Amino acid sequence: MKKASLPAQRQVVVIGGGFSGLATAGLLAISGHRVTLLEKQDDLGGRAGRLQRDGFSFDTGPSWYLMPEVIEHWFTLMGTSTERALDLVDLPIGYRTWFQNEFTPLDMPSGAGARDAFESLQPGAGEALDDYLKKAAESHDLALEHFLYADLSSPASVLDPRLVPLLPKLAPLLAGSLANFVAKRFSDPRLRQILGYPAVFLGSSPKRTPALYHLMSHLDLTQGVKYPMGGFTTLVDAMAALCRDAGVEIITGAKVTGIDVSGTGAKAKIRGVRWVQDGAQRHLEAQTVIGAADLHHLETELLPAEHRSSSAASWKRRDPGPSAVLLCLGIRGKLPKLNHHNLLFTADWDDNFGRIHRGEDLAEETSLYVCMPSATDPSVAPADHENLFILIPAPALPAWGTGGPDGTGSAQVEAVADAALEQLAAWVGIDDLRERVVVRQSFGPGDFVQNVNAWQGGALGLAHTLGQSAFFRPSNHSTKVRGLHYAGSSVRPGIGIPMCLISAEIIAKKINGIADKGPIDPQHPAWSLTPTTAAPEARP
Repeated sequence: MKKASLPAQRQVVVIGGGFSGLATAGLLAISGHRVTLLEKQDDLGGRAGRLQRDGFSFDTGPSWYLMPEVIEHWFTLMGTSTERALDLVDLPIGYRTWFQNEFTPLDMPSGAGARDAFESLQPGAGEALDDYLKKAAESHDLALEHFLYADLSSPASVLDPRLVPLLPKLAPLLAGSLANFVAKRFSDPRLRQILGYPAVFLGSSPKRTPALYHLMSHLDLTQGVKYPMGGFTTLVDAMAALCRDAGVEIITGAKVTGIDVSGTGAKAKIRGVRWVQDGAQRHLEAQTVIGAADLHHLETELLPAEHRSSSAASWKRRDPGPSAVLLCLGIRGKLPKLNHHNLLFTADWDDNFGRIHRGEDLAEETSLYVCMPSATDPSVAPADHENLFILIPAPALPAWGTGGPDGTGSAQVEAVADAALEQLAAWVGIDDLRERVVVRQSFGPGDFVQNVNAWQGGALGLAHTLGQSAFFRPSNHSTKVRGLHYAGSSVRPGIGIPMCLISAEIIAKKINGIADKGPIDPQHPAWSLTPTTAAPEARP
């Protein structure tokens, strides 16, 4: 691993120990800065939570390992590789899909297998999928080259002359919806659901998500789906270990209570951070602060009003995306009818998504995501048992309350969890599923508020609607305070582990004076050399 041999360039404090916080702390430390990371919870990971009970090990957050090249690039910049740090396996079946009122599931492998699956539901859909995935790959490459790693905070970054020839292709992808883009190519409603469901993992719905995000299908249907043995907390632990090796001081149980700013107006700059640990008030001076926690919390709770980039009115116009009810289940016996990833689709999506967006109660049957990592990884459950994680997309309503062990959560959360358990048993055909539950733990919208300060209990981050994507998503840099930056799912480029890692790289490029639009070249002079003094940070 590359170690800085010269004095660090600046003192940095990172607020939040999720994927974006760890990624940013690691990149800044490995490039020569003195970095302290403050995490309010006792465990690192943020939304990538962990739960261990009675021999079961549950991931309570991200569970899809996509865009492996982005994750690999971060490890490369840290001087190692995912091959050395993780035990990654390829899932032969990306996911199994179940449709309301049908009893036969459809498996979605990658490559030729996906083509055959589409053809089985709609004659000619295999050829249409080939063309769809070709376009998805083009959009994926376009996004990586021009948008995802780009700062997008100045007119020069937006008015790139290389984009001009691409505008005829790009404009309809940004202005049109994913739902319409898919509907023009496939008539079978089940295929439309398969191609539209990635919008849910972007905190939105197919009708409200830009068509550009059809690139998501390139990730699972072409690249395939991987899984880190031991669960996603092994990725958190590997990143934390690399951060510590690079010199990051990680402090857990540290609740940040304020970001200190000196000066006013154009002269405002970071002075330090206030935090509480074990009841003691503490303060750490810093030249740079990275807010890798929920953006709304950072701006409205930790910053004085005059230093906030977003007004109260602008927050009223923003969409927090959906929340979720989560249900972790330890099941006695095996469940061969389920795969590692399972998607259950209700027939009336407009009603399903409408209820979530409008903040209404869910229907008796609703769309679900069910992860059973024990299908791949025997370490996450005792022998002859299964590990189930059920995610029920729900309205962003903290008033629904919190979950709890063994049915002790709020009435609303447990009612939703019970309905999901009954629905899964009925749709998949596991009549005795409830009787086989030996461990149960629920989480509700209130838990997202308590655990990660999520605005309105959002489970993922700001929804990827047209008005909250690419150029229109909140910036990675404060517009009011020099030395204050933001990473994570609420800012550019967006939701998901790879996007959080890219947001960290955007900040690392800014602080290290790297103007390239794409990923950092490990051999870039500004990356491999460490200045001896801290130069004043330029205003964004």
